[in-house]
Amino acid sequence: MFQGCYGGTQKHEPDLHIVLERAWQQGLQKVIVTAGCLKDVDEALELASKDERIYTTVGTHPTRCEEFVPDPEGYYDQLRSRIKANRTKVRAVGECGLDYDRLHFCAQETQRLYFEKQLDLAAEFKLPLFLHMRNAAEDFMGILERNRNKIEECGGGVVHSFTGTLEEAQRILAFGGLYIGFNGCSLKTDENAEVVRKLPNDRIMLETDCPWCGIRPSHAGHKHVTTKFPTVKKKEKWTAESLIDGRCEPCQISQVLESIAGIKQEPKEQLAALYYQNTLDLFFGTGESKE
Repeated sequence: MFQGCYGGTQKHEPDLHIVLERAWQQGLQKVIVTAGCLKDVDEALELASKDERIYTTVGTHPTRCEEFVPDPEGYYDQLRSRIKANRTKVRAVGECGLDYDRLHFCAQETQRLYFEKQLDLAAEFKLPLFLHMRNAAEDFMGILERNRNKIEECGGGVVHSFTGTLEEAQRILAFGGLYIGFNGCSLKTDENAEVVRKLPNDRIMLETDCPWCGIRPSHAGHKHVTTKFPTVKKKEKWTAESLIDGRCEPCQISQVLESIAGIKQEPKEQLAALYYQNTLDLFFGTGESKE
């Protein structure tokens, strides 16, 4: 989408450089690109090589785990080699986990096998995990529990784009060493908002998951959003100054912050500092400033 291509059709010129510049102007200091397969990893590393503020994850999304099947060890070794050759740019193993909502892409058994396999990468390189869980809490937590030593070795992780129940969130936090990541998809319903309201700030991270998961007008969290961006409805009407309706951008992380601050009734500046520090602590060590 940031190359201007939607469903195989070119709608406008590539604008990733403009999207990133808008993010920096909005106050972002770092971007972690989420990779979901080897192709993603290589593209993200190429992008990150051009800007010291951009980093990436290395891993295979649960819906892409069929890519392991033809040559499991070979595919694993390629993931491993990307990490080994790019230690300063790779900040997490993932996106990995379980997604039982989209089994038409990859069967449960395959997902479980290669989710667990990727925990070896995290333990070997002492990299935190960028985790995905959809409608799979029992199996997801079961895999983490029997690999607790590896999770401890790698320093924990974040369960991103969380849309589960309060009970599931509490079980994740009770495991220890894990954060929960929220974006627009996490703020759709009143039930989602209640989960956010009840979770401790020292275990929360913010994200966009762009180009997906923007906060839509129908979302429960939308009423708290105060930052507005010029937006065009149709992709063909793209301009460099405008966002495209339905395509989320990194700059919109400020809207996620505003929504959560409104839900919790806490100052957004205070929450911004806390959530940013959580991110630094997990992905960059604790030596960097909150500012």
